[in-house]
Amino acid sequence: MTVPAATVAVLPPAVWRARRAAHEERVDRWLVPHLARRRTGVKHPVEDFLFTYYSYRPAQLRRWHPGAGVTLDGADVTGFGRDYRAVADGVTVDTGALWQRRGESVAWIHELLTRTAARPAHLGCFGMHEWAMVYRQTQDEVRHNAWPLRLSPAETADTVEANRIRCSHFDAYRFFTAPARPLNLLRPTRETQAANEQPGCLHANMDLYKWAYKLSPLVPAELVADCFELAREIRTLDMRASPYDLAALGCPPVRVETPEGRSEYAVLQRGFADRAALLRARLIAECRRHLPARERSTAVP
Repeated sequence: MTVPAATVAVLPPAVWRARRAAHEERVDRWLVPHLARRRTGVKHPVEDFLFTYYSYRPAQLRRWHPGAGVTLDGADVTGFGRDYRAVADGVTVDTGALWQRRGESVAWIHELLTRTAARPAHLGCFGMHEWAMVYRQTQDEVRHNAWPLRLSPAETADTVEANRIRCSHFDAYRFFTAPARPLNLLRPTRETQAANEQPGCLHANMDLYKWAYKLSPLVPAELVADCFELAREIRTLDMRASPYDLAALGCPPVRVETPEGRSEYAVLQRGFADRAALLRARLIAECRRHLPARERSTAVP
């Protein structure tokens, strides 16, 4: 078992309370509209995705954590929950107890992130995963059937068949329609996830949010929010490049069925990959703080 990370900082009450308030104010910009839509039954295929696809609840995203190795001076442990312990100066994340429960998960996330980071970014998918999810379906059958497709079903199918599909992300591939799956050059599975994921993939970069919250409260809430913010922007591109017509939601299409649209998509995808690389490196560093030296040294193939 690894040695729990030592406390390296003591935050006075004014500092940690200000950080907590700033975090809550930041995430409320995303949470308040979502919760209002949820109360009224209004669906938004772009803005609500991160709250429905991922398991982290709005209240969990809003809750501030300082990360491991930080003592909150003057804090009451009863206000922070079972992942914290009382110390002489206040409270701190109980890294020892967390490792007992989640050490294997931390090691798995570290391996996935380091192996992904070691690969070159591939930028030639042009968002065809979203098209493969509606391939050979009617308007009534598609997932977001409240929103029209930009092209006819036949034209949508032609676009899928005319473009090379090389989706490496299992959680995207598993939503392909049955006729679309044989068109993919890869056959990703959960078991081969660490062997397949690459840092240009929009979904792999959205998933940094998932790995961040699964590492919480070992990582600061601000890092989780940074990953959420990136995932939110990536989701917007994902749906702009999809076969759906979401212009009424302020999402003008990136027409990947055209050469100009594919060029635009690749530029935006590269920008997201560059931003994701920085967040992935931060998550890897957080994992490494808690892993035994042997596991840290053997994670990269």
